[in-house]
Amino acid sequence: METLHFRFDAGSRPLPGAPQLVGVVSSGNLEVLIEPAALNGGCEIEVRTAANGFGATWEAVMRDFHARWQLMDTRICINDMGATPAVVSLRLDQAVESVTGGPP
Repeated sequence: METLHFRFDAGSRPLPGAPQLVGVVSSGNLEVLIEPAALNGGCEIEVRTAANGFGATWEAVMRDFHARWQLMDTRICINDMGATPAVVSLRLDQAVESVTGGPP
């Protein structure tokens, strides 16, 4: 298992509502827990993955996600069992939409 940490500042969209859990950890999938948190305007993402050595890929997916949503004061925890970048992006978008009610 590998644990990766990402932090993005300068977001402009606070996360309303209660924490949400999206997805199921099983072979080739992942779960995303998203919740509001007092992070001085930041968005923190922790990734626990069974696929070691893909830090650069995870960083690219997380940067794309942050550019799309511009979240602030948000904590995201991802538990991954080998999902593809497309599935990761889909689950992240589903998690945010479940809290905000729609796309950016």
